[in-house]
Amino acid sequence: MDVAIQTLLSPIILFFLLGMVAALLRSQMSVPEAFAKGLAIYLMMAIGLKGGVQMASNPITLEVGLVFLVGILLSFALPVIAFALLRTTTKLDRVDAAAVSAHYGSISIVTFVAATEAVRLSGLDSSGHLVAVAALMETPAIISALILFLRGRKKSEVEVAGSERGELVREVALNASIVVLVGALLVGWIAGPTGTASIEPFFVDAFQGILCLFLLDMGLSAGRGLRNGWRTLGPGTVGFGIYMPLFSAGIAAAICFVLPINHGDAALLITLSASASYIAVPAAMRLALPQAKPSVYLTLSLGVTFPFNVILGIPIYIYLAGLATA
Repeated sequence: MDVAIQTLLSPIILFFLLGMVAALLRSQMSVPEAFAKGLAIYLMMAIGLKGGVQMASNPITLEVGLVFLVGILLSFALPVIAFALLRTTTKLDRVDAAAVSAHYGSISIVTFVAATEAVRLSGLDSSGHLVAVAALMETPAIISALILFLRGRKKSEVEVAGSERGELVREVALNASIVVLVGALLVGWIAGPTGTASIEPFFVDAFQGILCLFLLDMGLSAGRGLRNGWRTLGPGTVGFGIYMPLFSAGIAAAICFVLPINHGDAALLITLSASASYIAVPAAMRLALPQAKPSVYLTLSLGVTFPFNVILGIPIYIYLAGLATA
């Protein structure tokens, strides 16, 4: 409860709520798109550099490699579970269910950044290896979702879906979030603590303030998506956007129970499993499944799951991590 209250009353959450409420009330408040993209690049660079510096001080061991493997397997498996739940409990057709399931196996880097700050505020230690896990969990879910969609489709439809396979691979592998995150991780790893000391005032001291600006913009986006897209979502679909993160978190927490992992890293791994992508996967879905409705998958991931995770989910995941690593 203390962690939940501390997180809810932190400036980053309050600025997110400010943006979401402003959008729901149809305020004219806005953040220029180019500036918002710059904030996103900064945050990914900052979190990547921090992770790389920590990895430079902590060599990769067999235990760390096991966490990497678990992250990849979770990203492959969670879309299968999500797809089955969507087809059973909602009226979504096959293509929309596949598109949504891809979002819930991939990760939200912004949720991860918010969780990293919440873990720090909770006084917990975390290693930089989870940044690499976040990068590894971006793409397997997309592959799983495409396989789910292609199963049972007619041959002609499969050929059409695969006609832009090369462009899809390029879009996924060279997605801006992956390039910046992995690139900054490598820079921090190579430069180490000594090499990055001169840029700490920009990437460390200013981090929280810039995160507040970014989450204000994300609150505006989430509020607009919820206001404009809620009519396309039935009660079962909206419910999925809340119970699926909790379900995924439970699976990850059960795995953490047998993993050699500390409380802070477990909290971040659980958060990654419970988050839903709204950057990399939507871009991939536009190429792979153009017939899927953005009003469904983007509203659900950004308008329902993202606010739930940032406001309530992260404290729950930190608590679950404590139980799993006790």
